[in-house]
Amino acid sequence: MPRFIVSSCISALLLGMDVASAASSPIVPPASLASMYALTASTALPVPTSALSASDAASYLVSSWGLSNGKIQNGASNLAFVDDPFPNNSSTSLSDSADGNTTSPVLQVTYPAGSYSHDTGGAQFYALWNTSSNSSGSGENWNSMLVTYEVAFDADFDWVKGGKLPGLRGGPDVYGCSGGEAANGSNCFTSRTMWRTDGDGEVYAYALESKKFCDSSNVMCNDDGYGTSIDRGAFSFQSGAWNRVTMLVSLNNPVNKANGQVALYYNNVPAITLSSLQFRSTSDINIGGLFFSTFFGGSNSSWATPNTTHTYFRGFQMWASSAASNGTASSALKCQPRRWGPDSFSLSVGLLVFVYAML
Repeated sequence: MPRFIVSSCISALLLGMDVASAASSPIVPPASLASMYALTASTALPVPTSALSASDAASYLVSSWGLSNGKIQNGASNLAFVDDPFPNNSSTSLSDSADGNTTSPVLQVTYPAGSYSHDTGGAQFYALWNTSSNSSGSGENWNSMLVTYEVAFDADFDWVKGGKLPGLRGGPDVYGCSGGEAANGSNCFTSRTMWRTDGDGEVYAYALESKKFCDSSNVMCNDDGYGTSIDRGAFSFQSGAWNRVTMLVSLNNPVNKANGQVALYYNNVPAITLSSLQFRSTSDINIGGLFFSTFFGGSNSSWATPNTTHTYFRGFQMWASSAASNGTASSALKCQPRRWGPDSFSLSVGLLVFVYAML
C-alpha cells in the first residue's frame, strides 16, 4: 500500500475523530429544543428595570411571577435583584439569552454561613405558569414543559456536599415532594437540578420508584422518602460564570406506565436523558410551573455552607404542551453520532502507524 494512502487514512482518522467528537455534542438552544418537542406555548418571567432590596424583591416576585398561594414559601429575606456580577463572563452564548437583555438586574440568592436546607438559607417558591405573557391563554393542563435559565455562583463558591437548584413541579400538594415528603403518584412530583461536590451536576426528582427503576445504573434511589439522583456527575457547573440549565419534563402516559421523560441540557448541550419515569398514577397531576428551590443540603449540618455565599439567576423562560410523553426520546436525542473513546482512537491510530512503518 503506498505511503500517501496510509498518510491520508491517518489524517482522515484524526479529522474524523474531531468531527465525530464535535458532532456528538450538538448545540441546541432552548427555543429549538422546544420546537423539537412541539411545545408551542411559551412564557417568560419578567425582571425589574433596576436593583431591588429584599423586601421590594419579594413584593415584585409575588406580584409579577404568579406565585402559588401568593407568597414565597421560604427565604424571602435572602432574595434581592442586583446588578449582574459577571456581565462579561459566561460559559454559554449570550446571543440566546432568554430575555435578550443581559444588562437587566439579576435575582440574587443569599446562603448565610452555617445554613442548610430551605429552613435556614436560600429560598423556595412555586411560580405558576405566567398567564400575563402566555402565548396561548390560560387554563391549559400542561403535561410537557421545558424551563431554561442561567445560574452563576460566586467565584469562591464552596460546593460542600451539594445543594438544590430550580426545576419544575406539579400536583395538588404544592409543598410536598421536597424535604423528604415522598411522591405517591397522586400528591405531586418535582424535578430539580442539584450541584454536588466539586460542582458535579445531576437531575434530582421526586417520582414513583420501582425496583427496576432503582436498579438502573445511572439512578440512585433513597429509601427514606427523599428524592432520586439521576446521572450524577454527567456535567459540572463552573463558578464565577453564567451556566445555562435547560430541563424538559414530559409526564408519563398512560398514568400507570413508567414512560415519563426528563432531559437536561447544560450550556445548550445534551447532558442527561431518562425515559422511564413514573411521575404520576392519576391524570389529576399536571405540570404547574417553575419550582424555584435552592439551598445547601441535605437535611443536616454536614451540608452547611461554611461562608455566606450567593447564586444569581436570570433569563427564566418556559415552553409547554398539553401532550404527555409517548415513551420515546426525541429523534434528535436518539440519533447521536458514535462517540470516539480514547482507547478506540489510540488503537486505531496505533495500527495505522504500525502499518505505515512496515511499508
